[in-house]
Amino acid sequence: MSVVREKAIEQKLVQAVKRAGGLAIKFTSPGLSGMPDRLVILPEGHIAFVEIKAPGGKLRPLQIRRHELLRRLGCKVYVLDDPARIPDLVAKMMRGGESE
Repeated sequence: MSVVREKAIEQKLVQAVKRAGGLAIKFTSPGLSGMPDRLVILPEGHIAFVEIKAPGGKLRPLQIRRHELLRRLGCKVYVLDDPARIPDLVAKMMRGGESE
């Protein structure tokens, strides 16, 4: 049984977003830890943050707080830990679906 690593999930997300005509920008925020891994920008102005975890990976308490802050500010935030969910997640983002 092979273990799916976070980096492999992240690469698949980047590829899927690119195929959809968007960008999946690696997001780093010096001085503000706990921010999501990627800023996804899709056609028609659909923007969301995506936190990538290895399968079964848990958010750290600081990440939970940052995600809550972003949602309070009106941002969409998704947590992705299964590469099989990528097509549905991209489709949901393109429809402007709610955060998870």
